[in-house]
Amino acid sequence: MIRCGVSIFLTDDSIGPADVARAVEERGLDSIFVPEHTHIPTSRKTPWAGGPELPKHYIRTLDPFVALGVAAAVTSRITLATGVTLVPERDPIVLAKEVATLDHVSNGRVILGVGAGWNREEMENHGVEFGARWKITRERVLAMKTIWREEAAEFHGEYVDFDPIWSWPKPVQAGGPPVWLGSKSRWVPDRVADYGDGWIPIHGRDGEAAIGQLREACARRGRDFDDITLGVFGCPPKEEEARTLIAQGYRHLVFLLPSAGRDTVLPKLDRLAALAARLRD
Repeated sequence: MIRCGVSIFLTDDSIGPADVARAVEERGLDSIFVPEHTHIPTSRKTPWAGGPELPKHYIRTLDPFVALGVAAAVTSRITLATGVTLVPERDPIVLAKEVATLDHVSNGRVILGVGAGWNREEMENHGVEFGARWKITRERVLAMKTIWREEAAEFHGEYVDFDPIWSWPKPVQAGGPPVWLGSKSRWVPDRVADYGDGWIPIHGRDGEAAIGQLREACARRGRDFDDITLGVFGCPPKEEEARTLIAQGYRHLVFLLPSAGRDTVLPKLDRLAALAARLRD
């Protein structure tokens, strides 16, 4: 089954989370993904992969879990997802509770998209060594999955270490919401096969890993490739290109919405909903 959703940088001057979530659901789309940055250092030393100028919405993002909580309150069907949560910048015990709470109040509609981040200075402001960010991400994801599964959870690793704890609510989804990795580097297939439930790279980035590499990584780790969901951020809003991605094996297409007001966003949603309907035929 092909699913079609949208991703939007929700900010203090864009369309609000309630308005856009209702509009997504009313138009028959399947999901909304929201990204995050806790802040952007004013030094701007780390270059942005998208070009020389960082768009202003990067510095104005709403907290994703607060925004998705608002979205949960005004919808009943669509999937609520982060795209992506910067795991190295978050305490895993607190994040596990935030995600479980969102899954609880939404009746099991959460996908946790995760990444390790690209901005060195942002990461260092959180006390995180940039070079260790993926190792930290792995341990924190594994620790959260342990908290979601076990009544008295404990975890002992290099970066995460705690004795048995109680943490409720448990997620509605058994074992916790699916965790999808958002990276596209050559190392990501093994990471997905190791601790991910899905892969959702950004379409069109250079140096991307291939689906075939993910199949090989799953075989090495004894994972069933068919248990991993393939999604794609930034799916081109053109039917022929979208169908090409579907033929390659992608099953959750995420189209980009502009970080703008209602008058700009809603007409774009209308066009995307019409495209999604054709793709599902």
